[in-house]
Amino acid sequence: MTDSLYIVEDDDAVRASVHALLSMEPSLAVRSFRSGDAFLEEAGELDSGVLLLDLHMPGSSGLDVLHALHELGPRKFATVVVTGQGDIDLAIEAMKAGAVNLIEKPYEAKALLSAIDAAFAGLAHEGATAARGEQARAKIDGLSAREREVLLGLLEGRANKVMALALEISSHTVAMCRANLMTKLDVSGLPGALHVAFAAGLIPTR
Repeated sequence: MTDSLYIVEDDDAVRASVHALLSMEPSLAVRSFRSGDAFLEEAGELDSGVLLLDLHMPGSSGLDVLHALHELGPRKFATVVVTGQGDIDLAIEAMKAGAVNLIEKPYEAKALLSAIDAAFAGLAHEGATAARGEQARAKIDGLSAREREVLLGLLEGRANKVMALALEISSHTVAMCRANLMTKLDVSGLPGALHVAFAAGLIPTR
């Protein structure tokens, strides 16, 4: 499997050197851009991957690129920012804007490759989490309105009789809805239903 990596660096010599180094990795498909603006022009059409982004560039800076990518929607790039020594405030701003890691110039090849590997690992984890979320939401969407009400009642810890009174239906109907929603969610009990509900975003994480 080939992973996509994008280099955004305005210094021609640095960009060529890093591109040559990373192109030696057989699992990487590397593309380079000499400005943030050039990258953003194609960002929407590019495959998901790791972005090696210099913060100091004419035109759109690295921070401008990070903010623009955030506006595009769900993150498709795991960004490793490259900054000069001592740019602590700028580095903090980059992390707040969505960067997953940072390295300082000048950097060693080993440190660069380590940061890129970690970024790809994080991207794979996020992709798996997103896929589970989509599957869970599809299951939730397959519930009837009544089954969803019963599920929400279960998430609140309500007993069947309590839900029956609140929904003005019989306990038997609640039990039937409960059995049906468990089947539709493909779970065998409440713990499984909780897991699906959490993955689908029905249970707040904070």
